[in-house]
Amino acid sequence: MNPDRVLDSFLEMVSIESPSWHEAPMAAYCAEKLAEMGFTVTFDASASATGSDTGNLIAHLPGTVPGRVAFSAHLDTVKPCAGIEAVIETRHVCDEVTCRMAEAIVSAGDTILSADDKAGIAAIFEGLRSTLESGAPRPDITVLFTTCEEQSLLGSSALAEDALLWPASLPAASRGTEAAGLLDGSAPVPLFVLDADGAPGTIIMGAPYHWTLRARIAGRAAHAGVEPECGVSAIAIAAAAVAAMPLGRIDECTTANVGRIEGGVAVNIVPAEVTLEGECRSLYEDRVLAQRDAMTRALEEAAATLGGSVEMAWELDYPAVVHEPGDAIVAHLEAAAQACGLQPRHATSGGGADANVLGTKGADAITLGIGMTNFHTPDEYILVEDLQNMARYVEALIAEYAQAAC
Repeated sequence: MNPDRVLDSFLEMVSIESPSWHEAPMAAYCAEKLAEMGFTVTFDASASATGSDTGNLIAHLPGTVPGRVAFSAHLDTVKPCAGIEAVIETRHVCDEVTCRMAEAIVSAGDTILSADDKAGIAAIFEGLRSTLESGAPRPDITVLFTTCEEQSLLGSSALAEDALLWPASLPAASRGTEAAGLLDGSAPVPLFVLDADGAPGTIIMGAPYHWTLRARIAGRAAHAGVEPECGVSAIAIAAAAVAAMPLGRIDECTTANVGRIEGGVAVNIVPAEVTLEGECRSLYEDRVLAQRDAMTRALEEAAATLGGSVEMAWELDYPAVVHEPGDAIVAHLEAAAQACGLQPRHATSGGGADANVLGTKGADAITLGIGMTNFHTPDEYILVEDLQNMARYVEALIAEYAQAAC
């Protein structure tokens, strides 16, 4: 692993503006770099579904030994991301064991840094380059960079069901071996999504189902000063419903929130309509469905009691992904972490990542912590050592799967 090169690569990437739906410049940059490494690069047709100016990037490199492994990160960032200027500063950092001084990459202005997720891309690139330069054995490698991840995983959701299959036109190290199932979809490809907080070595064992609620509450308009008793306040219905809902942290793996209410016309009119948006999440399907039902019931009962009506639409944005400590992919992750001097650590997440969707599309997908901190804010930073260690981890994972195939 070249520590200066991975840092330079990351700093170059953060200067490329790539908010959701406008990832084309970043996608072109990545396509060029992967082609230089010998990958066959394609873009899928997902742009028509996502509204992005580019499709998801899918790249393949034939291996030198049997087996297959895949890495993924997302191309888009949240805003503000125009004119990012990254600088390195020394700051006081603490973990579960010690406090110390360390070099951190931060935004010099009022923008995000975009370590989410360009640190993931930079680590993948350096792990690949180091493997190729060393001439070390490697399995077939797939790289997937998605669009619109920050928009409820739009890019990965629009990925074709067979997108991760190895193209028949390419040679593959796994052909003619017991691993040939990787080509026809009978065996999922191990896919590592570099897109979570937590220091390198962090393995996200679970991320939740995510349901989104959109509701339209109807009351009846009336003059608030002349005949308020003739009206039915849609705002009052919404207030009663929200007050009756279990919200916040429901249990150790379930949460719920109402994040937006909008309605009314003027202060002297009993409001006839309100729209309400909320969500619920859980690692477990029975619990998230129970929470969804409780929120639905609260809206229906408030509308019936106060004389209004409600129309609701629930949408499953993505399913949960859950791994067990004894899973093969977890064992490989732990072995690779130890091989490159990292401490494996299991964690769960309350947020989703592309792994939630890719697990339904021919991948044994799992999300890894990359060290990004305070992401989605101007206070975002990543330690230089974490960026470098994540590149070492990618290289070690390739070596781990090459060794497992022998």
